[in-house]
Amino acid sequence: MGVRDRIDGAPRSVIVVGAGIVGLSTAWFLQERGVEVTVVDRTGVAAGSSWGNAGWISPALAIPLNEPANLRFGLRSLLSRTAPLQVPLNSGPALWAFLARFAANSRPSAWRRAVRANAPLSAECIETYDVLVANGVDAPVTDAPITAIFRTSADAERLLDELRRFSEAGRPVFGTELTGAALRERVPLASAAVAAAVQIDDQRFLDPGRFVTALGRAVVERGAALHTMDVIDVSPADAGATVTGSDGTKLTAAAAVIANGAWLSRLADRWVRVPVRAGRGYSFTVPVDGPVTGPIYLPDARVACTPLNAKLRVAGTMEFGDPDGPIVPARVDAIVAATRPLLDGVRWDERTDVWVGPRPVSPDGRPVVGEVCPRTVYVAGGHGMWGLTHGPVTGRLLAEQITTGKQSAVLRELDPLR
Repeated sequence: MGVRDRIDGAPRSVIVVGAGIVGLSTAWFLQERGVEVTVVDRTGVAAGSSWGNAGWISPALAIPLNEPANLRFGLRSLLSRTAPLQVPLNSGPALWAFLARFAANSRPSAWRRAVRANAPLSAECIETYDVLVANGVDAPVTDAPITAIFRTSADAERLLDELRRFSEAGRPVFGTELTGAALRERVPLASAAVAAAVQIDDQRFLDPGRFVTALGRAVVERGAALHTMDVIDVSPADAGATVTGSDGTKLTAAAAVIANGAWLSRLADRWVRVPVRAGRGYSFTVPVDGPVTGPIYLPDARVACTPLNAKLRVAGTMEFGDPDGPIVPARVDAIVAATRPLLDGVRWDERTDVWVGPRPVSPDGRPVVGEVCPRTVYVAGGHGMWGLTHGPVTGRLLAEQITTGKQSAVLRELDPLR
């Protein structure tokens, strides 16, 4: 290990820890820059939150979680076992410290800063997907508006107000209110309880498991080694980096990237002062008896519905807790109870593929992306609910920093050492 492992200052080899959308995107774009890549994951490709999420590429809705209204909603939810936000009251001091930090960052000024920091990722996210699909990632990506449905026009107006605040803070986005026949045409599954909708154009969706699996396959076909290994340590060593597995296996390269989602802090907390915690989301798949023209959003229930394989994937809940904890059936029941009154023609009792996955959440609404140990160790994570939207462009920007040694203006606001 030494200067021979670098070319003009750029690393010849990089180990990426994490085979989700962020890690694999980083690997792919490093390969574009001529870097030899090894990917390690404790379970395999797309095993974490990259598998069962709603599959939305939705820059218009990538609103940072530390919006002040979410804090108020969270406080009201603490004592409700059916609320979309769940915080176990027996949580340990680390989680309560994280939540206190989240509350401190739920000021309008901190939220606006998070919007501005994420806006460049949203601006380039769709183009970056186009690059991947055009260059060998064999999985469909579908253009379609996302339509939010509501019981009343007043409820729809609240989302329009939120989108206006989002636009004013730095991310231009527009929604169109629908009622009557236009609503029924756009969302044929909407029940009689739905009186208004907001259509948000220029969004996309995909099958996340299929896409991330295809991305992993493309990375391997381009020469990457893929190892299944439970990583317990990433350390700088001899002008490079060493990745150590729980079985004692050691891998070395000129640099390493920690992109292991909700487990990021376990490997990076010696450097990164911004904690990343698991906000677990649930999903399941149900048959439907009518057409689904595109993704459906139920903001009041915090539920996202996506047409996949002639069925409907239903996803929701933000449950803070152990990223490795089991499925809590009551959470699934709560999603069904909140969604059933608003959608007709859905066979709720025939649900399959019930899933829970941990989304990596930061306390200030900004991901942590960049260098943590000079030219050897980097991190990428903390995207919250928007890892699928922002993952590929994050990988492109980080690959640029790793190979050039220069931190872009976009990544400066996401600096993991902030």
